[in-house]
Amino acid sequence: MFGFIVNRLIATIPVLGMVAIFVFLMLRLTPGDPAAVLAGDNGTPQQIAEIREALGLNEPIPVQLGIWFSNLLQGDFGQSYFFKKDVTELILLRVGPTVALATTTLIITIIVAIPLGIIAAYLHGTWIDRGVMAFSVAGFSIPVFVLGYILVYLFALEIKLFPVQGYKPLADGFWPFIHHLVLPSITLSVIYIALIARITRASVLEILNEDYIRTAYAKGLKPTKVLMKHALRNAAVPIVTVIGIGIALLIGGVVVTESVFNIPGLGRLTVDAVLGRDYPTIQAVIIVFSFVYVLINLLIDLSYSLLDPRIRY
Repeated sequence: MFGFIVNRLIATIPVLGMVAIFVFLMLRLTPGDPAAVLAGDNGTPQQIAEIREALGLNEPIPVQLGIWFSNLLQGDFGQSYFFKKDVTELILLRVGPTVALATTTLIITIIVAIPLGIIAAYLHGTWIDRGVMAFSVAGFSIPVFVLGYILVYLFALEIKLFPVQGYKPLADGFWPFIHHLVLPSITLSVIYIALIARITRASVLEILNEDYIRTAYAKGLKPTKVLMKHALRNAAVPIVTVIGIGIALLIGGVVVTESVFNIPGLGRLTVDAVLGRDYPTIQAVIIVFSFVYVLINLLIDLSYSLLDPRIRY
């Protein structure tokens, strides 16, 4: 097990390296000049040239890549063009709201999606099953930002049950913290619930057709015990797998959701950095998101041996 973990961690190094190079080149090769953005609409060509020289953007791309990679290996993400702060400091300031939003979203998703999938599988072919599948299709179809604005209009502007936007840290109290996260978390969790509920239904439905499930019913076990102890446990591996894969949806949704609800997290930081052509910040945030994605998938892989004792590393 220890060797497997070490090998997987070592394997993340070239993956993150490729991500870093791809993002670096993509930003440099796309239209737009950070120096022109910083100079403003009234900036002269001389001012833009001076800013480019100060930022090192006048150097050839291979030279810029070498300098940035050298600093990156030392843990230095550089300084933000737009915010005029160290990028590491910016990320540490913004990571709290994003972690809070992602955590509440995962909790809501797991609490709602897995029972929905189990019920749909158990009541296969009924109107409840068709309703769950219809919800899954709708969840995939509605863009996150559209759903966010609909929820804001209904529950913040009309009913006035939740705040329109903003974020309160846990230090300000548990209720204000949760009160501001309910709408963003529901918005972000819908597409995730749709994905996991559908996979849970398919996995549990496949297990329910196995011989040992019929044997369990023949022995007189209650349906609840059969579903939870026999069906769900044996269907857990694909469910956990799709939870890990769905983290990509979660990361992408964070960027949009934080913008809709004006949450000062990493997603909002990414949007501001993109609008300001803030290369160091964009590169750092994408690398952080990539590392989190790889780490979570490693944890998912390790959980397989706990869910299915036949799996060994």
